[in-house]
Amino acid sequence: MGANSSSISELPENEYLKKLSGAEPISENDPFWNQLLSFSFTTPTNSADLKLLEEATISVCKSLVEKNPRTGNLGSLIKVFLSRTKELKISAECQNHLFIWQAHKALFIICCLLKVFISRMSEEELQLHLTYEEKAGPGPGSYGAECEDLIEELLCCLIQLIVEIPLLDITYSISLEAVTTLIVFLSCQLFHKEILRESIIHRYLMRGRCLPYTSRLVKTLLYNFIRQERSPPPGTHVFQQQTDGGGLLYGIASGVATGLWTVFTLGGVGSRASPQLEQCSPLASQSLLLLLVLANLTDAPDTPNPYRQAIMSFKNTQDNTAFSSSSPHAFQINFNSLYTALCEQQKSDQATLLLYMLLHQNSNVRTYVLARTDIENLVLPILEILYHVEERNSHHVYMALIILLILTEDDGFNRSIHEVILKNITWYAERVLTEISLGSLLILVVIRTIQYNMTRTRDKYLHTNCLAALANMSAQFRSLHQYAAQRIISLFSLLSKKHNKVLEQATQSLRGSLGSSDSPCPDYAQDLNVIEEVIRMMLEIINSCLTNSLHHNPNLVYALLYKRDLFEQFRTHPSFQDVMQNIDLVISFFSSRLEQAGAELSVERVLEVIKQGAVALPKDRLRKFPELKFKYVEEEQPEEFFIPYVWSLVYNSAVALYWNPHDIQLFTMDSG
Repeated sequence: MGANSSSISELPENEYLKKLSGAEPISENDPFWNQLLSFSFTTPTNSADLKLLEEATISVCKSLVEKNPRTGNLGSLIKVFLSRTKELKISAECQNHLFIWQAHKALFIICCLLKVFISRMSEEELQLHLTYEEKAGPGPGSYGAECEDLIEELLCCLIQLIVEIPLLDITYSISLEAVTTLIVFLSCQLFHKEILRESIIHRYLMRGRCLPYTSRLVKTLLYNFIRQERSPPPGTHVFQQQTDGGGLLYGIASGVATGLWTVFTLGGVGSRASPQLEQCSPLASQSLLLLLVLANLTDAPDTPNPYRQAIMSFKNTQDNTAFSSSSPHAFQINFNSLYTALCEQQKSDQATLLLYMLLHQNSNVRTYVLARTDIENLVLPILEILYHVEERNSHHVYMALIILLILTEDDGFNRSIHEVILKNITWYAERVLTEISLGSLLILVVIRTIQYNMTRTRDKYLHTNCLAALANMSAQFRSLHQYAAQRIISLFSLLSKKHNKVLEQATQSLRGSLGSSDSPCPDYAQDLNVIEEVIRMMLEIINSCLTNSLHHNPNLVYALLYKRDLFEQFRTHPSFQDVMQNIDLVISFFSSRLEQAGAELSVERVLEVIKQGAVALPKDRLRKFPELKFKYVEEEQPEEFFIPYVWSLVYNSAVALYWNPHDIQLFTMDSG
C-alpha cells in the first residue's frame, strides 16, 4: 500500500501528464503520443481504485480543463485514438496484442478525461474544447467548425468498436472500455435535476451516422448480457514487454517504473479482483447498464428513441415472419438464451428492470415467456426478491411486483402456476414447505408483502399492485395449499382488526373535538376509507375464487369456516353487503352440512364434507360478479421515475466508474 501511495503522490509531477495538461499544443502526429501509450498497465477494475486515481490527478485535470481550449490536446488525443481504431478489427484477427493494447490505453485516458470535463461543464462547453484548430503564424489558435464531426465520429467509432470487433481475450478490455465511454458520454444527465429532453449527445446517438447501428448495438449489448463472458485472467490481455529489443516504442519506455501507469495496476495484475467481479462479467454488467440508459433516453420532438424502438420490436431467431415496416430497428435474437440469462440474473436491479421493459414493451418476448413450460425458473427469483423485501430497495421491489402483475394478466399463466409443484422452498422461513404449487407460493409471498407494507412502509401503490395481482389470479385459484388458504383469511383478519381500531380512534377523536375546538383532529376518515377499499378488494378476491372455482379449493372453504365470525360485522355494512352475499351463503351452506355430519369431526372428515358439499351446491345460487381483471399501465411521464432510477443503478453498480457524490444532482444518495 505504501508503494501505491508513493506512486499516486508523484502523479501531479509526472512529466507526460504535465505535458498533456500544459500550455503547449501537441499535434496528433507528435511522437509524444507514442511515449504516453508505451507503458504496461492494467486499468482499474472498481470504482474505489478509480477514486484514488482521480483524487491524485485532480490538479492535472484542472490544468487541462483550463488550458485545453487553447491547446486542443484532448481533441488531438481523440484523433490519435480514431486513427488507431481503423486497424482494430484486423489487429484482433491477427492477434496483434500491442496495437489493441495501445488503443485501449488511449481510450481509457479519453474516458477518464471526458468524465472530468462532463462533470464540470455543459455539452456546449465540451464542444468548444473539441473545436480548437492550430493557427499558422503569430497569435493564438481559433475555434473551428469541426467539433460536431469529432464528437460524432468518436461516438460512431465507439459503437462500431462494440458491434464489429470480435470478443476475444485480447479485445475484452477495449470492448468494455468502449461501453464505459458511451456511458460517460451520456452521464451529463447526472448533473441536472431535471430530465434532459434536449441534448447534443442524444441527438448524435438518435440520428445521423450513429442511427444505422441502432439494432446492431442493442443486439450486441443484449448478447453481452446473455453470454456473461468473464474477464480474462489477469495478464492474458496485457501486452508483456519483450526482452529481445521490443522496438522503438519500448526503447523509449524502458527503465520508467514509476508514474502514471504504475497506479493503473491497482486491482489488476498481482491484486485480488473485487468479490463483485469474481461473481459476474464486467462486460455483461456494463452492457446492460448502457442498454438501460439508451432505452430510457427521452424522445426528441421529431424523433422517437430508436433504441427503445429496437427493444420493443426484436423477435426470436425461430420467428420467420416478415419484419413490420413500422419497426425500422427490429432484429432477431435467440429467445431461449435470453430467457435463461434473465432467469439466472434476477438478483440484480438491472436484470429485473430489463425483464420489466421486455415484458411491458415487447409483445414477442411476452408471448414467448408466457408459453414457457418452465415458467417457475423465472417466477421463483422474482418471488425471492419480494420475500426479502426488507433487504431490497423500493424500486427493485416495485419492478418485481409489476412483473408479477403483467404475468397475471394472462389466464394461461394463472392456470399453469397451480400445476407446477415445487419441493422444499428453502428461502421461505416462516414455515417448512415440503411441497407446494407455484401458484400457492406466489399467493403466500404477495400476501406477506402486503402485511409487511401494512406494518412498515404503508405505501398505497404497493398495496394496489399486490391486490391487483391476487385479483387477476383469483378466478383461477386451484387446489390452494392449506397454508396459502390460511394466510388469505389471516390477512383479512388483520385488516378487520385495523378497521376496528381506526373506527374506534375516529369515534374517540370525534367525541374529543366536540368538547374542544382548539386542536385539529387527525384525518381518520381518509385512513378508514383506504382500509375499507383494501377490505372490499380482499372480499372480492375471496368471492371470485368461491364463484369460479369453489370445488377446486376445499382448503379455502375450510379456512373460511374456521374464521367465520370474522365476516359477521361486514354482512350489514353498506360498503360490503353485495360482495358478502356469496361468502355468507357459502358459510351458511357448509356450516349446515357440517352440523348434519355430527360433532367432533376430524380435519380429514371436515374436508371430505366440504368436497361433497361443493358438488352439491347449485352453481346458480351464487351471484355472478364482473370478472376481476387489472392491467398494468405506465403512469404519464414514466421517464420521471425511470431515468433517475437507471442512473442510480449506474452510479452504484457500474464497473470501475466513480463520480463525486457531491456533484450528483439527478437523485439523492439514498435513491437506489
